[in-house]
Amino acid sequence: MAKELFGTDGIRGIPGKYPLDDRTLERTGVALGEFVSSECRPASVASLRPRVLIGRDTRESGPHIAECIARGIASAGAEPVSAGVLTTPGVAWLVNRDRFAAGVVISASHNPYHDNGVKLISSTGMKFPDAVESVLEGFILSPNGAIPPPAAARAMDVRTDEKLHEEYLQGLAAAAFPGASLAGMKIVLDCANGAASKLAPRLFRALGLAVTAINDAPDGRNINAGCGSLHPQAMQKLTADSCAALGVAFDGDADRAIFSTAAGKLVDGDGVLLVVGRYLKSLGRLKGDVIVGTTMANLGLERALAESGIKLVRTSVGDRYVLEEMQRIGANLGGEQSGHILFLDDATTGDGMLTAVKIASLISIAGPLDKLVGGLKIFPQKIVNVRVKSKPPLDSLPEVARLLEKAESDLRNSGRVVLRYSGTEPLARVMVEAEREEDVRRWTESLANALRAAVGS
Repeated sequence: MAKELFGTDGIRGIPGKYPLDDRTLERTGVALGEFVSSECRPASVASLRPRVLIGRDTRESGPHIAECIARGIASAGAEPVSAGVLTTPGVAWLVNRDRFAAGVVISASHNPYHDNGVKLISSTGMKFPDAVESVLEGFILSPNGAIPPPAAARAMDVRTDEKLHEEYLQGLAAAAFPGASLAGMKIVLDCANGAASKLAPRLFRALGLAVTAINDAPDGRNINAGCGSLHPQAMQKLTADSCAALGVAFDGDADRAIFSTAAGKLVDGDGVLLVVGRYLKSLGRLKGDVIVGTTMANLGLERALAESGIKLVRTSVGDRYVLEEMQRIGANLGGEQSGHILFLDDATTGDGMLTAVKIASLISIAGPLDKLVGGLKIFPQKIVNVRVKSKPPLDSLPEVARLLEKAESDLRNSGRVVLRYSGTEPLARVMVEAEREEDVRRWTESLANALRAAVGS
């Protein structure tokens, strides 16, 4: 049965409105606190309260949401621990390394400041399985579920442990490829006015790089505003103008990163997978000579990898599905075109700052990024978002299904079509890639119009 609260990336919404109203947030904390108290605490330490780590990005709604969640966790007998402003992968890394019973991240990733969300992380440093999310959701939505007692409504005094930040940054620094010499390398960082604003410049300066940071002054409302991984143009220009070796643009919670070469050429997640995949294969460290991507990975990536003897395995869009497939087949590298890259030998989730460390160290070893992405021919690709009023199965929409079959027949081996609903927004996404621009335009327009006519809002 479909879940009501949890999408592909946690609970998303507008702060103050369901499901991010105070009552639902507190019940979420209670549900998590009771779950870890019953499932995660060994009998030998029954007197100890399980610890739950809470981190957030820089949105102005974050502190209040964190307090509501913390009240619920505490009222259920667990101990909330604040990591303050910290990236999503930073929380995941610390939960796994420091044996927290669970983690909570308050972020809406690349969305504007007026959105927010709650992501729950298991003790393994990974998202909870669907089955556990269903159990937690059942508790949160149950009219008979426990409600935090009145005494718990007072303000929580949850102090931030700044030492956690240093521990995480040291872990990232240690993940550079062996043999790298980073001292003096010039790098431009677009921090998206988000969770990486203080952490990323601090990390790369500690590694010896000459750092120019932009969009690193969050005010609660400027997160992702015309900057970061969705708007990397300023980063690209500054990288080229300043003769930097590398430019990086993070998103709001820094679980993804997009790059610029020294010449100002944009390199997305597909380029990262190619560059790192080739390098790991040359060292004999690419497990199974396979990389896991998604249906959105460009056909050009698949062909370039094949030329290097590397197989691309595709999954549905979403880091959850990439991770599941990597675990199933034993792969150690995977990711998404959006810049969400998973290095399972180093971390349990995608991490933009980790990816940036990998790319910077690889450049110092193997040469400029412009050269490293050579041979990657990107097929023309267009993505159209259609706002929808409902999400019926796409094959139940006759005209959409007819056009999709015709497009796939027309393109055959020279292109691809992907239709899917967003897991976090009321959108249907149309992606078409082909060798000819006119085919891309024709089929995206036809399919998008058919979707608007059938389910458009």
